[in-house]
Amino acid sequence: MLDFDGPVCSVFAGFPAGDVARRLAELLTGPDGPPPGHEESDPLAMLRRIADEREDLVPLADETLAQLEGEAVDRAQPTPGGSAFLEACAASGRSVWMVSNNATPAIERYLGAHGLIHLVAGQFGRVSGEPKSMKPSPRLLSAAMGAAEAKPSECIFVGDAVRDVEAAHAAGMEAIGYANKPGKDKALAEAGALAVVTSMDDLARAVVGGA
Repeated sequence: MLDFDGPVCSVFAGFPAGDVARRLAELLTGPDGPPPGHEESDPLAMLRRIADEREDLVPLADETLAQLEGEAVDRAQPTPGGSAFLEACAASGRSVWMVSNNATPAIERYLGAHGLIHLVAGQFGRVSGEPKSMKPSPRLLSAAMGAAEAKPSECIFVGDAVRDVEAAHAAGMEAIGYANKPGKDKALAEAGALAVVTSMDDLARAVVGGA
């Protein structure tokens, strides 16, 4: 199980998250004013706020954000070692299931554009119109396990956020933390990650070495 934004690419590298959030707020502003969370610099955090405070606005907010995520992945920056990790998993007979809070169409768009989609068994982005499906909820990981016909003990989740570790534990599996920013290594370890790496290349080499 592999997170998308972080281990595979930096989704908002070319279309910064703050700009996406501002654009989302602009598009959702109506006669009643801006949406809940309009001051957020993280569009996913804004979507969570909307789900908590304006349930009626969720379908439009989610659809609009998915469109903006599609624009963002066209300018996303590949993570060094991300594709090498996918290739190493394939070479060692391990299947990879993408589990992300991003929209599934955006994930598929990126994988297709970068020639990686054949290395991924399936993609489980947030459930459309249901922001509460996002991690740290275990819902997406559980859905991926179901599709893979796998038990938690047969899976491990690689992610770059504390919520990824929390979601993995809630789904009954261990997690490997990818610390791609200073300070993340400590936070991921404290959250209970089985191991923490600072390079996806290192993780790819570990997969090959353990094959």
